[in-house]
Amino acid sequence: MVKDLIGATLYADKVKSILDQVMTTQNESFDCAAEAVVRTIKQGGVVYLFGTGHSHMLAEEGHCRAGGLAPVIPILVSGLMLHESAINSGKLERLLGLAATILSHYQPTANDVMFIFSNSGVNAVPVEMAIEAKKLGMTVIGVLAVAYASVAPVNSTGKRLNEIADIVIDNKIPAGDALVEVGQSGLRSGPASTVVGAFILNSIFTEVVYRINSAGIEPPVYISSNMPGAAEHNQRLVQREKTRNPHL
Repeated sequence: MVKDLIGATLYADKVKSILDQVMTTQNESFDCAAEAVVRTIKQGGVVYLFGTGHSHMLAEEGHCRAGGLAPVIPILVSGLMLHESAINSGKLERLLGLAATILSHYQPTANDVMFIFSNSGVNAVPVEMAIEAKKLGMTVIGVLAVAYASVAPVNSTGKRLNEIADIVIDNKIPAGDALVEVGQSGLRSGPASTVVGAFILNSIFTEVVYRINSAGIEPPVYISSNMPGAAEHNQRLVQREKTRNPHL
């Protein structure tokens, strides 16, 4: 006999509530972000995605994805991810001086857009990445929990991501990320930043595709490799993007 899924149901209900909040409160930011990406694609630019720790998964979420945009480049740095050492990653993302070096391995221009995912909005590397991107004239879109950033200790730049980004998208997640209280223990389970972040990114990209198509332009969208005709379609996109995307 299947037991009641109390924890799973509580988590699902809270995630649904957050998604509803995002869609009802972040319309203007979604619109601005979509317009920025449309403008970039029309000008031949690219969209960069960056995050540290678990937020790096959102950079990979938008890369070479079925139904996703082709002119998208994730900024991936092994030491800031989790597979080599989660402990060291947590230390590195709090160090100043790394962002400029990381960005120098890519070829961003003022025509490009950068999404920066940082749930707390205060770790040094994402904040400094926003600063470096703006120095280049890029449009910076910050995705964070504004409530979390307001109470988290600021890094040595003295800035939070929402104070730097051109466009701020509040993921409406409470401080600490985890949503479900575990009895009277004081502990919480059910982190939300990944699922909500992926929703935000894919919602904006879908809006971008819709607007590009409405303008009479074929959207540069990948097809699942298991679908008929996908190989030829995707190869054309890859050929166009591989000279500027080091991760293809």
